[in-house]
Amino acid sequence: MSLKRPHSLKWSLVLRIALLQCAMLTLIIVGILGAMLATGLIPHDYEDGTMDVLADAVTRDAGGKLVLRETSDLTKLRSGVPDLWFIIRDKQGQRLQEGTVPPTFQPFTGLLDTISDARIDHAIGQAAPPEGKIRWTDTMAGNVQIFSGTKGGLSLLRLLGQAPQFFLQGILPLAGLMALATLFATPWVVRGALSGLGHAAAEAERIDIDQRGVQLPLKDVPAEVTPLVKAVNAALARLDKGYERHKRFLTDAAHELRTPVAILNTRLASLPTTPERARLLQDAARLSTLTDQLLDLQRLDRQTSPFEAVDLVATARGVIVDLAPMAFSAGYEMSFEPERDTIFATGDRTAIERAVTNIVQNAIEHGGRAGKITVGVTTPAIIEVRDEGDGVPPGERERIFEPFYRLRPQDHGAGLGLNLVQEIMYLHGGRIDILDGKPSGACFRMSFRALPV
Repeated sequence: MSLKRPHSLKWSLVLRIALLQCAMLTLIIVGILGAMLATGLIPHDYEDGTMDVLADAVTRDAGGKLVLRETSDLTKLRSGVPDLWFIIRDKQGQRLQEGTVPPTFQPFTGLLDTISDARIDHAIGQAAPPEGKIRWTDTMAGNVQIFSGTKGGLSLLRLLGQAPQFFLQGILPLAGLMALATLFATPWVVRGALSGLGHAAAEAERIDIDQRGVQLPLKDVPAEVTPLVKAVNAALARLDKGYERHKRFLTDAAHELRTPVAILNTRLASLPTTPERARLLQDAARLSTLTDQLLDLQRLDRQTSPFEAVDLVATARGVIVDLAPMAFSAGYEMSFEPERDTIFATGDRTAIERAVTNIVQNAIEHGGRAGKITVGVTTPAIIEVRDEGDGVPPGERERIFEPFYRLRPQDHGAGLGLNLVQEIMYLHGGRIDILDGKPSGACFRMSFRALPV
């Protein structure tokens, strides 16, 4: 099941702002038109009220003659304008007339064939609307000419009927321009507003498991997101406290174990030599090694002394001298192959010595008790421990560094040796890799930071 892609806050804001602007622009224009209708501004200046009603009502009967349908608007117009008059004619010469044409407009009745559109006032300079109007218009009866007065008003239904066209021609272009401006401007504004949140996210990505006291910055974080950042900081603080309690428990437990383990070793050494005594001594040695490894882990976690120059050749040679008797008794040959007499790295000598010791002991334990164990030191600052055993399967090369994980359940170790090596390499800013041995076995390569020349 694939995870749903998270929504973009920036583009969600852009879309919502653009839609809000379109809606607000529409409401503002509609509000202005409504206010003009309510105050009578539009009807006062509107001069096509009578013609609009007549154009909607004119039609033809079965014989093709011009007639008027008695629409509600026509009925309202007749009741509102008692002296209603008009002439409706088509291009074939058919004429429909009602009312008495005022004497002022009588001369125009004979000139309708020569007039396309006209606005007729009593006097020059008279304010709108004019007293009469002539206009050709499309109707249900076809294209007809209407000559009438201008006493009608603006129909609200007609105004609403023009709303879609008005929206497409007036509001939509303006809304499009505003949306386009929003599309370019809003991302820049939102990016600046969320810059503090981006800095906090970058700091969160840099948090490492071994860092303590880390807090995400609150500077420039939006107020709406501040509670979330504070909650994360509080969670980090609780994790730090829990980690410290865990570390203190392991340290105290390891210290408490050292004394009874030492007493146990002393008492076992005083027993008569028997196979059972040898097995007990071996188990006690495992307990002692486990205690030392736990203390080493805690010491590494509290490493405060500065690193110094460490001769990897001398360190590896000292480990071989100490462990050679154990390797020989287990059936191995030992080989030391330094590339140069001295190769320096920066680090803690005791910790590096412990790491090399653990790797060599691991080779003794898992090298098949035959063949050769080779320790090599090469430039720039690399120590390799190679054996000729069965090697480490590729699928297990990451897991064997997990604490208390053992490649074979019957192994005698506690599963902390290689984890301790990985922690030491991390502390030194280096890495450990497992390679295939040549011609067989495993090769553990520890890469340190070379001492600057």
